[in-house]
Amino acid sequence: MAIQVPTELLDGCVLGVLSRQDYYGYALTQEVRQHLPISESTLYPVLRRLKKNGWLTNYDEAYQGRNRRYYRLTRTGQQQLATIQTEWTHFKTAMSGLLEGNQDE
Repeated sequence: MAIQVPTELLDGCVLGVLSRQDYYGYALTQEVRQHLPISESTLYPVLRRLKKNGWLTNYDEAYQGRNRRYYRLTRTGQQQLATIQTEWTHFKTAMSGLLEGNQDE
């Protein structure tokens, strides 16, 4: 059974990868796929939404006679990533308590 990745967590994954360096679409998909089972067709709508929200910007760079579209995190994208990371920490702790029976309260 594959667990569906919630939209906000997928956003956080993309923002997290882009916080380390700029990526073009295909390479970004491959990087995320090393950790999550997503398709390329899943990632491009995410990139468009993140760009529309102002969390990413993009630029084209020539490569072997073609252009690659690279994505870069913006300052507001960095702020959104920090928010998602904080929410993830709380969510992960709560889920661990429920699934593993931890009594850390």
